[in-house]
Amino acid sequence: MLSLTITSPSLINVSPTAIRSYHDLRVWQLAMDLVEAIYRASDNFPSAERYGLVSQMRRAAVSVASNIAEGHARSLGDYVRHVFIAAGSLSEIETQVELSLRLDFISRAESEPLLHRCSELGRMLWSLRKRLQAKRS
Repeated sequence: MLSLTITSPSLINVSPTAIRSYHDLRVWQLAMDLVEAIYRASDNFPSAERYGLVSQMRRAAVSVASNIAEGHARSLGDYVRHVFIAAGSLSEIETQVELSLRLDFISRAESEPLLHRCSELGRMLWSLRKRLQAKRS
């Protein structure tokens, strides 16, 4: 397992220290919060979307957190790759939230907090990727 020291408080939940588990990463914690928010937001979608948009949104949200966790348990190069995959899944979620808004499955008031979380998480993933790549160099 990779041990990484991150000094940016935006990426961790506690004071700067060695990260022992992906649970210590603030970016993973926020990804898990996003999963919960996506599950709750998609609960009220039409039943016809259960195996369509609802399933896609939920899988993409789970993918963000899962790729952060899996990458953390692998080599540095694999970690970077998994962070890229997580960022791709996050872009899927943003697109799916926008589509849900256009189809009137959610309101603007429901979509804005989700998109804000996606934006914040995207910045954190970008920062994590940059720090990991710098460590690789």
